[in-house]
Amino acid sequence: MQALIYDPAAPHRLRLGAAPDPVPTAGQALVRVAAVSLNFGEIAFRPTDGQVGHVSGWDAAGVVIRAADDGSGPAVGTRVVTFGWAGAWAELRAVDTNNLAAVPEGVDLGLASALPVAGVTALQAVRRLGPLIGRRVLITGASGGVGRYATQLAARAGAHVIASVGSLARAEGLRELGAAEIVVGPANLSERVYGVLDNVGGGQLADAYHRLQDGGIVQAIGMASREPTLIDFEQARTSVDRGRLETFNVATPFGDDLAYLVGLLDKGHLDAQVGWRGPWQRAGAAAEALLARQVPGKAVLDL
Repeated sequence: MQALIYDPAAPHRLRLGAAPDPVPTAGQALVRVAAVSLNFGEIAFRPTDGQVGHVSGWDAAGVVIRAADDGSGPAVGTRVVTFGWAGAWAELRAVDTNNLAAVPEGVDLGLASALPVAGVTALQAVRRLGPLIGRRVLITGASGGVGRYATQLAARAGAHVIASVGSLARAEGLRELGAAEIVVGPANLSERVYGVLDNVGGGQLADAYHRLQDGGIVQAIGMASREPTLIDFEQARTSVDRGRLETFNVATPFGDDLAYLVGLLDKGHLDAQVGWRGPWQRAGAAAEALLARQVPGKAVLDL
């Protein structure tokens, strides 16, 4: 099969080439991939010492061509969206049946492929904040893939969403997704917030923590800044009463959460926010655009 394989000599260590067909285990379905989506994290933090020929990739959508031998999961011919920590960027993918969800005929597989890591991360992080009706929630890095899903899902949960972006140009479309306010960085907040979904890390995470209301919560999701976070907790004790900072890690399996998000997409209650789309031969251009912050939302490659 053809795949985007690890090549240390290629731009972003990514090259279209030949790879062995995957061999599914008893609990895996074999999927013919139609589209994949790229996440900032899997490009920005791509290893420099990987195995030549390795097939990376987290998110893919396609059609089941071999059902799982153990009888779990969907039948042959079912359109599905899939997740795994490797193997997505290929013509064929073997995937655990508890990490996929069926996709209705009316949903574009390219849009569905944008859901797994960014969408499920946003969904689980919003849940971690607890009840949000009437509460102020700050989302940093709101213009990215996770941020745009989190904006929609937090607004659906009843939050007053403040979307923080690097520049006003990056804020395009966020009000339509449910943002009640737009700020350029947490320093420009007008009031304290109950919850923070932080996708940036570094100084922005520290600043956001100091702007919690009493008993507020921060979910530290990502590190798009690629900078460490330093918090002066002595200062924090004088500015925040019982604030809580949690490191967030997405939990598997994804199947149920993917099914929920696909349902929202199918009903028109969720926008996949695909800001870049093209053939997988242009994977390098997509990666470059993601790293340069030129993609509002997700980048999708069609096979």
